[in-house]
Amino acid sequence: MDYPAFLWAILVYKALCEEQSWETTVKFAKNMTLECVYPSTDNVTQIEWFKINGQEKSIAVFNPTYGVSIKEPYNDRVSILNSTMATSDMTLFFHNASEADVGFYSCLFHLFPLGSWKKKLLVVQSDGFEMTVPPNSHIISESGKNITLTHQLQSTWKVQKVLWEKIQPHQIDLLASCNMLQGRSYSSKYRRRVVSTCSEGRRSTSTITIPRAAAADAGLYRCRFHGKAGENETFVTQLTITDGKIDDRYILFVAGGTVLLLFVFLITTIIVISHYRRRKRQKRILFEKSRDTQNKVANNYRPPVSTPQSVDSEDIYVNYPTFSRRPKARV
Repeated sequence: MDYPAFLWAILVYKALCEEQSWETTVKFAKNMTLECVYPSTDNVTQIEWFKINGQEKSIAVFNPTYGVSIKEPYNDRVSILNSTMATSDMTLFFHNASEADVGFYSCLFHLFPLGSWKKKLLVVQSDGFEMTVPPNSHIISESGKNITLTHQLQSTWKVQKVLWEKIQPHQIDLLASCNMLQGRSYSSKYRRRVVSTCSEGRRSTSTITIPRAAAADAGLYRCRFHGKAGENETFVTQLTITDGKIDDRYILFVAGGTVLLLFVFLITTIIVISHYRRRKRQKRILFEKSRDTQNKVANNYRPPVSTPQSVDSEDIYVNYPTFSRRPKARV
């Protein structure tokens, strides 16, 4: 292989690796936010935002001492939302964004004495993420508790990688990933710490734990298994976070709804049975009336009685001789 072709292959490989390394996918919108929150309390010396288009181009710089500097041509449509509140949250806000703003971004935290912390984001044109992902299960838990989400692969094929993501209508955050072939787990640049484990057996299992869950942790969580031969399996969990009072009201609401549903079902059943019996009784009455009518008709019907015809009689006269009565002679 000649040198230019080899160099081109290296560049393509590097680009593909770069493509697969983002932690957050954001839905493009005229007004959109690119979230970047450092999940620890280390000393932040400076933060910088970049647009990645072959090379990194600076968008904005924040320094705790000197403040914010927005670069051209972003200075009239980009701002850092929390620059005056907390140096750990450097969320970038776009207003009046255009299609030219679709693509890769990165935020870089300079930390003392740790060095640096970097997060990559991808802005894509999409109708939304939450609507296309129906949940497979629903978990309800109180705030302040440790919540564990577990999914076991239903197939037996060889797993290469496992990904856990949190899905919101406007963005998807990578929470954790496991490389089963290397036996390693990678934590993401998510705004809060999430503990993940992966185990490989007859059926691979993956787990994430959210410590001291809060209301902001509610939402959809997706676990994706990727096989060595291209297989994949996805499992989605809906997580609802409540406090004690809301939980009691929720239970009362569910119980009341169940009782009401049973009451409606009972009333409907009674009405149907009553209607059925009334119809049956009406049919029986109509049948009996019809039978009585037929009997009356049968009883009132008699065959006509034949009266003997009168025979005209005539007097019959008979002529017979008259004999004289003579007295007998006395002897």
